[in-house]
Amino acid sequence: MPNTPHYIDPRTGRTHGLLERRWRSDDGHPMMITPLPGISRDDIDTRVRSLWRYRAALPVAIEQPASLGEGCTPLVQKRWGGLEPFFKLEWFNPTCSFKDRGAAVMMSFLRQIGVDAVLEDSSGNGGAAIAASGAAAGLRVKVLAPAYTPAPKVAQIRAFGAEVQLVPGPREASEEEAVRQSNEIFYASHNWHPFFLQGTKTLAYELWEDLGFEAPDNVIIPAGAGSNVLGCHIGFQELLAAGQIRRLPRIFVAQPLNCSPIDASFTAGVETLVERAVAPTIAEGTAIKRPVRLREILQALRETRGGTVALTEEQIAAAVRRLAATGLYAEPTSSSAAAAIELLEQRGEIRAGEKTVVLLTGTGLKSTQFMTELFAGAAG
Repeated sequence: MPNTPHYIDPRTGRTHGLLERRWRSDDGHPMMITPLPGISRDDIDTRVRSLWRYRAALPVAIEQPASLGEGCTPLVQKRWGGLEPFFKLEWFNPTCSFKDRGAAVMMSFLRQIGVDAVLEDSSGNGGAAIAASGAAAGLRVKVLAPAYTPAPKVAQIRAFGAEVQLVPGPREASEEEAVRQSNEIFYASHNWHPFFLQGTKTLAYELWEDLGFEAPDNVIIPAGAGSNVLGCHIGFQELLAAGQIRRLPRIFVAQPLNCSPIDASFTAGVETLVERAVAPTIAEGTAIKRPVRLREILQALRETRGGTVALTEEQIAAAVRRLAATGLYAEPTSSSAAAAIELLEQRGEIRAGEKTVVLLTGTGLKSTQFMTELFAGAAG
């Protein structure tokens, strides 16, 4: 393994230099970055109130970050049945979702190596994050979005000056079109590019600092393509390697039953895609039928002794209501993580007395139409 950080294709072991302008390996696979040593609390730049306080953990020095103040989001503890989990409010990021973490680091790096225009495909939150970071970095951005993407999310992407092309068909049609267009403009996919994961891994460092420089026992994450799952896994692995934590937290994935390939494959005990019937879901941010990093996600779950939960539409909607009753206005995609709490407790996989963190990745303001209908007729 190279001593300096490199891109690596985990399926072949082949490496590529970080200064190469590439988004996948020569074999067409998604890449990772070779393992890093992690940092200690003394390496945190406490003068900075954003994810850039952890910049020493990145594989290369980012000389001029294009930052909008990503990270340092609230962690609040709430009673939830017999448990008292912590909710990480990632909608306090600049474009109101966790994807600002990955976008900020990826776009800052791409600008640094001379990329001036990027292509992204997204069902909403990722596109907004890339568009905003592109505006901050001075890069031209084009986003391919499914034609069914909620209008408020499309409006947010366009507000940042990005070009939006709506693509008919299911979510994967946008990705297929992006791959076709990648010969014309650099494909800075939040699902494919390894530096996006370098941004989402800051969530692990932040939780470690939030909790008094200790790892939580459990982290529950809503997942489609799994960038938060892999980011948390990478970050906590680095903290373990640096001797800052004693063990990895268990990572649990929450998915809508209507689109739950990670749950299907994990439950089957395999590392390949297990087909399961797909239907529309209110948790549309996780409606990805074929995650490109499925194998790595499953490995992360098994290495941490975690698991998966597949939730009905009714369970997700109930969690939206229950969160709102505590003052937390979360979109359905995020709320699936909260819906998983009770099921994981019933299964004995999380327990009272443990530190459980639930990631609420996006605000209910991103799902205005659904929220309006859900709460229609509520007492005024």
